[in-house]
Amino acid sequence: MTDLPTRELGRTGIQATMLGYGAMELRGAPRGRDVTEAQAETILHAVLDAGINYIDTSIDYGLSEERIGRYISGRRSEYYLASKCGCLVGAPPAPRGQRSPHVFTPDNITQGVEQSLSRMKTDYLDLVQFHASPSQQTLEAHGALEAAQALKQAGKVRFIGMSSTLPNLRDHVEMGVFDVFQIPYSAMEREHESVISAASEAGAGIVIRGGAAKGAPSEGKQTGTQWERWQQVDLEDLLEDMTSMAFILRFTFSHPDMHTNIVGTINPVHLQDNIDALLKGPLPPEVYTEAKRRLDAVGLRPQA
Repeated sequence: MTDLPTRELGRTGIQATMLGYGAMELRGAPRGRDVTEAQAETILHAVLDAGINYIDTSIDYGLSEERIGRYISGRRSEYYLASKCGCLVGAPPAPRGQRSPHVFTPDNITQGVEQSLSRMKTDYLDLVQFHASPSQQTLEAHGALEAAQALKQAGKVRFIGMSSTLPNLRDHVEMGVFDVFQIPYSAMEREHESVISAASEAGAGIVIRGGAAKGAPSEGKQTGTQWERWQQVDLEDLLEDMTSMAFILRFTFSHPDMHTNIVGTINPVHLQDNIDALLKGPLPPEVYTEAKRRLDAVGLRPQA
C-alpha cells in the first residue's frame, strides 16, 4: 500500500486522503448501472487496500450504505465515513434524472441518521451533511440544525456539514455552523472556484464532488455537457503524457483550498488510474495558470 497524500479537513482535524471514494456508484439499478455484490465487495476493499481513508455516501444512494455495512464494517477504523441527511426516509427511488424528495424536519433527520448507522453497522458517522443545499430559511424554519446538533451531542455524528451549491452556499458559509462543505468543482465546472476559497478561509473543510468532471471527458465517453465544454477549449497541447481524465483530476487537485476529492468507480483499474493521477501531484504551476487562462477565455470561469 502506497502512502497517499493527505490534507487536514478544515477545523475537524481529520487528515483525509486527497482522493476519497464516492460510493454513489454502488447504488445499483434503477438509478444507476447494475452492480453485483461481488463488484461492490471488490471495489470497497480495493479502496481501503489502496490507502484511501474517506468514503462518502447517502441515504438515497440505493444500496450504497447497505453494501458499505455488509463488506467493510469490519474495517471501520480504517476510514472516515460521511453520509447525508434530509433525504426522505422510506421514499422509493426517484426516476432516473429526477431528485429524490428531501424533508428537513427534526424527525426525518434523526430517523435518517439512525437508519444510516444501522445500514452501515457503525455507532457513529464522522460527518453528516445536509443534502440538496437547502436554504438558510428552510433550515431555520424546521429546526434542522438543532436536530443535527442533538445527534452530535449524543455521539452519533462527529461533525456537521452541508452539500452546498450557489446561490445558497454563500449564506451557508456566513452562518458559520458547518464544519465541512461538499461542493461541485472541476476544470469543466468552475463556478464555485472562488467561493471554495472563501469557505476554506472561514475554517471549513472542503470536499470536492464532480472533480473528475462527472466521468467526462474520458476516453470512450464523448457525449454530454462536460464533453461539449471540453471541446470549447483547446487544452490538448497541455496534456503531454496525461490522459484527459488525469489532466482533469490533477486540475482539481491543484486548487489550493480543496482537501479531498471524492471520485466514484466500480472498476479497480479506474481506481488505480485515479490514484496514479493523485500521486503525480497537482499540475505544474505554469500549466495550471495557462489552463485557467484558456478556460476563462471561453467562459468557463468562476462566478464573481
